[in-house]
Amino acid sequence: MDNVYICSSMDISFSKYQGTGNDFVLIDNMNGMYNGLELEQIKHLCNRNFGIGSDGLIMLNASESNDFYMDFFNPDGSKSFCGNGARCAVKFAFDANIINEHKISFEAIDGTHHASVCSSEVKLEMAIDSLPIKTTLESNITEDFIETYFMDTGSPHFVAYVDRLNLLESKRLIQIGQEIRYSSEYIDKGINVNLVYVLDSGELSIATYERGVENETLSCGTGATACALIHTIHKKQQSGDIKVNTKGGLLQVTYEKNNQGRFNAVYLIGPAMLIYNGKIRI
Repeated sequence: MDNVYICSSMDISFSKYQGTGNDFVLIDNMNGMYNGLELEQIKHLCNRNFGIGSDGLIMLNASESNDFYMDFFNPDGSKSFCGNGARCAVKFAFDANIINEHKISFEAIDGTHHASVCSSEVKLEMAIDSLPIKTTLESNITEDFIETYFMDTGSPHFVAYVDRLNLLESKRLIQIGQEIRYSSEYIDKGINVNLVYVLDSGELSIATYERGVENETLSCGTGATACALIHTIHKKQQSGDIKVNTKGGLLQVTYEKNNQGRFNAVYLIGPAMLIYNGKIRI
């Protein structure tokens, strides 16, 4: 990431939250105070050396039809939906009294979501329109995976099954993630890369390389959802739940399928916790 020098005198109040180690800068912009925040300033705030540092920045904006609009930015300034970020946004909104109900609805780049807060956990309804697609790697990428899939769960994910848990090691993940993300097929739009090891029929361990962050993250909500839903291909149940162990902690994905095999009720469940509140001048 390029170093950015911002010549400005804007004071920004923020909160830092994490969901299974996926950390975010949260800004209350319900009154539009920070509408003028520029892309380079957003990248600066996410920078771990020169700003606050995070896996993304989230602004909560006013919405006419829902409790708020979640505007999510990756550290490189690009936009997408973020499952763990959304869970943190819901908990932030509840803690900051932006919302007063335990059950809420909000808008994001991929549509309307519903969520509920129970103590430190947030249950988030995911907007899933796609199905897993079996795929292959470019011939110049020589990894010998068991199976590979593509699925869009609000962000696009490449999912590869491995046969040993130690193959999720960080250095290896980053190398593989970069090779796939910057391959000719994905270099333009980018792709998140997940390695998956099956612990048993209802439990997975995963490691994720995220586009936009361009590095491993300790957890990825849309990635955990993609891995869990792809895993349902190998299960006969029309509904169920799958535990997903990320390097930052445990997430749970519950699902239901209709008679056509499409997902019509998918929830991502896990903790969302305040790290600290602060103020920064940019």
